Amino acid sequence: MKILVLNCGSSSIKYQLFDIETKTVLAKGGIEKIGLEGSFLKFNLPNGEKETIFTAIPEHTTGVRLIIDILTSEKFGVVKSIEEIDAVGHRMVHGGEKFSQSTLLTDEVLEVFESCNDLAPLHNPANLKGVNAVKEVAPEIPQVGVFDTSFHQTMPDYAYMYALPYELYEKYGVRRYGFHGTSHRYITKRALEMLGIPAEGSKIITCHIGNGGSIAAVKDGKSVDTSMGMTPLAGLMMGTRSGDVDPGALPYIMDKTGLDIHGLSDMLNKKSGVAGITGVSSDMREVNAAAQEGNKRAILSNTMYFYRIKKYIGAYAAAMGGVDVIIFAGGVGENQADCREAVLEGLEFIGVELDKEVNAKMRGEEAVLSTPNSRVKVLLIPTDEELMIASDTYEIVKGMK
Repeated sequence: MKILVLNCGSSSIKYQLFDIETKTVLAKGGIEKIGLEGSFLKFNLPNGEKETIFTAIPEHTTGVRLIIDILTSEKFGVVKSIEEIDAVGHRMVHGGEKFSQSTLLTDEVLEVFESCNDLAPLHNPANLKGVNAVKEVAPEIPQVGVFDTSFHQTMPDYAYMYALPYELYEKYGVRRYGFHGTSHRYITKRALEMLGIPAEGSKIITCHIGNGGSIAAVKDGKSVDTSMGMTPLAGLMMGTRSGDVDPGALPYIMDKTGLDIHGLSDMLNKKSGVAGITGVSSDMREVNAAAQEGNKRAILSNTMYFYRIKKYIGAYAAAMGGVDVIIFAGGVGENQADCREAVLEGLEFIGVELDKEVNAKMRGEEAVLSTPNSRVKVLLIPTDEELMIASDTYEIVKGMK
């Protein structure tokens, strides 16, 4: 069975086509600048080279049609016709409290999903555009939604509620939802498989550390707490996002700078985090280079960044009454050995013993990073959200064929 996975942003579409039986990627690529000048489709060729096609892509339907044309073309195609694509799986960002698992996208489901738009005004409408585009181009293909928030719907109320007037939760859904759920679920599943242990009784801390980052406490295979909140702004220090900030500081900043609410949101989401502290970049590679040259703000940024991750690991170990496994994933988590070492330094008291030699050598591939004597297993697991989306889609549609 062949599953097309789409991740639709406001001006972009990323795609991968899977042969789900063999879990192989048949094709992958992406469209950028939808509705803007200079729009293009970039995709990988079988020999590893990249091909770029510049063409006008005014909206998502044109983009989806172009992707399907490429997938079925004589020159670049990997399938003979659209009939060979059995289903489409979509990354859906915010399902609110409505969706606790992946779901077949019927008209009724899409109506419910649309009601969550207020919770993710930048992301949800873009996700819907992708679904509607496929419906227009290939209405006969079943579509499945896989929600970033659904894995965290198992959190208890005392973990997801904010200490605000309760009516704000009842009227407007103000609470912690958490994100990166598909990644946290995938790396949890892989860790259990790698270690050959059951979900029941396990206490796992999953660290998805990239330009955006979040940590989850996973007990018995279920999320019981996570660092992101009602929005993806809360928690860790990120590339351009502030993470946790004293709410009282925000009206003070507005008063002193004259920023309105939109300006404040822009500052917290796009001008803070690593970029805000360093003044250099949001890219950790550039920040590390600056730190090695003695840039004091780059050094401070790294120290803050690693400290915040360490603090959440300690908090979640306390919340679960211990920890058996700590997992690193995401662009930074998978590739930056010094980040992993700095985060785990000082955690020997909870049973962490890092094999520094192994850690220093590992980038982007599955590995056990702890010593054989370590009570807590430390794992590096490259995340694969697209495969998780494809697998969920397969499970839902396999009985329909």
